[in-house]
Amino acid sequence: MSKHVVVIGGGVAGLEVAGQLSKVGIEVSLIEKENKSGGHLNNWYRLFPDRRNSTEVKEYLDGMTHNGGIKLLTNTTIEKLNRSGSHFSITTNEGKELIADAVIVATGFDLFKSARKEEYGYGIYDNVFTSADLEEMFKKGELALTNGIVPETIGIIHCVGSRDEKVGNFYCSKLCCVTAVKQAIEIREYLPDSKVFCFYMDMRMGGAFYEELYREAQEKWGVNFIRGKVSEASETIENKLLIKVEDTLAGRPLKMKLDMLVLMAGMEMSEGGKKIAGIGGLRTGENRFFAATDNHFGSNKSNIEGVFYAGTCTAPMNITETISHARAAVVEVIDYLKNSK
Repeated sequence: MSKHVVVIGGGVAGLEVAGQLSKVGIEVSLIEKENKSGGHLNNWYRLFPDRRNSTEVKEYLDGMTHNGGIKLLTNTTIEKLNRSGSHFSITTNEGKELIADAVIVATGFDLFKSARKEEYGYGIYDNVFTSADLEEMFKKGELALTNGIVPETIGIIHCVGSRDEKVGNFYCSKLCCVTAVKQAIEIREYLPDSKVFCFYMDMRMGGAFYEELYREAQEKWGVNFIRGKVSEASETIENKLLIKVEDTLAGRPLKMKLDMLVLMAGMEMSEGGKKIAGIGGLRTGENRFFAATDNHFGSNKSNIEGVFYAGTCTAPMNITETISHARAAVVEVIDYLKNSK
């Protein structure tokens, strides 16, 4: 097919889409705002539920884009997106115009900015970190406090920025619970003498082998799970973190001193996605992610003919779901190109 498709976003979904389209001879321009492709996958250490190295998935995705017919434009953003007849005119930040037969939006997600939850002390106290910060520590092999001392007690708070009326995010990010379980195990592997406490509202382990990983965390690694919402964190004179939490199962309030606090940041519509929605006239839903035409049989279709969605720009997804959604988008695009004039 002598067609040209512009893919906006070079993360997991964008790479999968580009690779699959190039296999059938469609020319692809892959737009990525960062200086390299891969998105959040570049920042991840190991992946749940089998805890395989993230580089294995990245190698697969990179291999998908080596089929030829793909032009990767890094450090590039979209400034204009207009439909003209049966084609699209896309203008980049460098003033370059691309003419496309179809567009796939794969702008992914941003992690919730944990500093918005001031009661947890991120950006205020030295030893409050996010799940992304912890992944970086694992990658470097340096799990320690800011003063270099190895932590003995670590607390993990679930659902930071998800299911939270105060910040306007009513939806579940789906992956916070399993990420917390995975990281709790990795902490215990790295620091066998440490004590790890997970504070959760309820455990949502809705994925293949997620529940088994949860059981392993308790039975093999001795991770402590406390059902309760942490109300606030403060710092003591000896630089410990004092948290207040209500244990809803025991029906009593708790105070606990920790060396380190890790916040499981939820997922939000990316800033890049918001920009594309504005300039392209694309609808968003109540969760502020892109709104598909139908949740059951049109999850890849936008309100504009010829513009399609792939991956977590529509809702929180794990990598497996993201790749499957990207492949479905490819099917929709090929069908559209075959039937368009």
